[in-house]
Amino acid sequence: MIPFLLRRALQAIPTLLLASVLIFFVISLAPGDFLTPAKLNPNISPEQIANLERSFGLDRPVWQQYFLWLGNMLRGDFGLSFQYQQPVLGVIWPRIVNSLWLVLLITVIFYAVSIPLGVFGAVRQNSLGDKSVNVVLYFLLGFPSFFIALIVLYFIVQARFATGWDIPIGGMRSENHAELSPLAQALDIARHLIIPALILAITDAAGLTRVIRGQMLEVMRSDYIRTARAKGVSERTAIWKHTFRNAILPIVAGIGGTLPGLIGGAGFIEVVFAYPGITPMLLNAINTQDLYLIAGFTMITTVLLIIGNAISDILLAVVDPRVSVS
Repeated sequence: MIPFLLRRALQAIPTLLLASVLIFFVISLAPGDFLTPAKLNPNISPEQIANLERSFGLDRPVWQQYFLWLGNMLRGDFGLSFQYQQPVLGVIWPRIVNSLWLVLLITVIFYAVSIPLGVFGAVRQNSLGDKSVNVVLYFLLGFPSFFIALIVLYFIVQARFATGWDIPIGGMRSENHAELSPLAQALDIARHLIIPALILAITDAAGLTRVIRGQMLEVMRSDYIRTARAKGVSERTAIWKHTFRNAILPIVAGIGGTLPGLIGGAGFIEVVFAYPGITPMLLNAINTQDLYLIAGFTMITTVLLIIGNAISDILLAVVDPRVSVS
């Protein structure tokens, strides 16, 4: 296991270097920079603009800016956010933690919904329950998550007016959050997380449920499953130990992109529910061309992708004895 992790760490070095070059120079290709609005303001003199460019390092060639940023990043400094005038890591880390809380809850609900429904659809193929689930899944697959979120928000607002219940419709904390006990604060955050997590998890689970159902049906028709049943293996063992374990191999192999994918996928939900996650801040950073904030976040998601792929390979070796990480 340790040689595998060391080999992956060495392989990650050129990947991260190439990613840093692409990220920095692609962002720099955009016309203008963070000071463009100031340059268009007639009340700001050219001398003031020149001073600002020197203070932000924007008066240097792009390649010099890149190597300065790369050198600082190797020391754990992702640069200074133009907009917030604070270190990038200090700005984005609280937002990443907020998004991770939401993503973790989404992941739990996502697999808790899609795996049982996918297995049920394969075991009870073409039954009334399977057809009913398929109708709901096709409906969910046909609409983007943010559109369903808007519909849910409409019904929540109507329910609040009709019942007077304090159902959270945005943000991460209530106004009186600081006055609550630690347990009440945790419950308050959970109340704000559950609705957006349910919406995104259930809409995303529609696709995975179809994949699991198809994989299960394919494996269930295999000769070794028929042989296992002929030998008297119980139906539960045939389904969960022999069929499901082999059916989820392609899904386990794709877990590597799940974490950064879910953080990105949660973006629309964060915007609709005004959740203080990474996406609203990132959209604002793109709008203001906050170079180091965008580049820093993109590098962190690249690292998450590499870590996710390593975890995916380890899980694949755990699930499938034929695969060895060594």
